[in-house]
Amino acid sequence: MIYIALLRGINVGGNNKIEMKTLKAAFEAAGMERVKTYINSGNIVFANDELEQAALPAVLEAAIEKQFGLRIRVLIRSLEEMRAISNVLPDSWSNGSEMKSDVFFLWDEVDENSAAEALPLTPGVGTLLVAPRALLYSVSREDAGRSGMNKLVGSKLYAQMTVRNVNTTRKIMQMMLELA
Repeated sequence: MIYIALLRGINVGGNNKIEMKTLKAAFEAAGMERVKTYINSGNIVFANDELEQAALPAVLEAAIEKQFGLRIRVLIRSLEEMRAISNVLPDSWSNGSEMKSDVFFLWDEVDENSAAEALPLTPGVGTLLVAPRALLYSVSREDAGRSGMNKLVGSKLYAQMTVRNVNTTRKIMQMMLELA
């Protein structure tokens, strides 16, 4: 099976520094195969046919703690789950000077519909879509400051997700397809 491991809160603001080459080696030592990393925010594509998907977070969190001495949450999505999210993601969404578009990957204990209702969004600003185990949000850069999303950071809900912009999400999907 092909998976993506999304690490939460690494290499942000000088905290939880993890070097990608060493992280790749830690994943390989934990039994993951064909490991590839993408940018320093903790995106690791890999193959594993030995362990059930549900067992992977604990194995990889332990490997990270052993190697780096850090307790980092790891969210795992399979290629099929990423396809389901990508199928909801509009082709017109981008992350650049005109538009800010993100994918909020939710931990397994979070229901996407409940999470969508809990987002502190300003009505009529931006577009929210619900995907399996994820929320997708896009807003014009002009309206980003009044979208309400700044209230999300530091909330209980924010601690139950890891965020990637749509450009990163699309690149991850491409890497997973290449690995398959």
